[in-house]
Amino acid sequence: MTELAELASAGALAVIQAAGTDAWWTMRDGLVRVFGRGDAAEARATAARLDRTAAELTAADDNQYRPAREAARAAWCVRLTDLLEGMPEGERAEAVEQLATLLAAVPTPGAPSPTAGDGGLAVHGDVSVQAEGGSVAGGVINGGVRVGDPSRPGGTPG
Repeated sequence: MTELAELASAGALAVIQAAGTDAWWTMRDGLVRVFGRGDAAEARATAARLDRTAAELTAADDNQYRPAREAARAAWCVRLTDLLEGMPEGERAEAVEQLATLLAAVPTPGAPSPTAGDGGLAVHGDVSVQAEGGSVAGGVINGGVRVGDPSRPGGTPG
């Protein structure tokens, strides 16, 4: 996968994850700027597409959510890829930088906090607790653990 394709894929996933969360307006406004590039009509069209995406995901019931999420993710991946690939090199470099900055600034819903307080450990990934040589190992989970799909907009599991 090329760098542009990876960025487009990450951007599409961020759109889906931000829909219905506090991060939505930051994501929406950032993408409107990236797509609009000073063209008011394109900015309005992008805003309308993003608003439709958020509305569809938020309105989807449990049976509709997963297919709606995958369709929206695929559509935004294509839109972002087409946008980036269709730009002149200098303009593309600026758009890539703007998109990367936007993705870094928008928190991923459901991601663990960067700290877990005194004596705590926040982990994004796998953890293995083992005892060797007669020692004792233990692990305590305070809070929830969820494995699988990200949360639906509004906080319910997907």
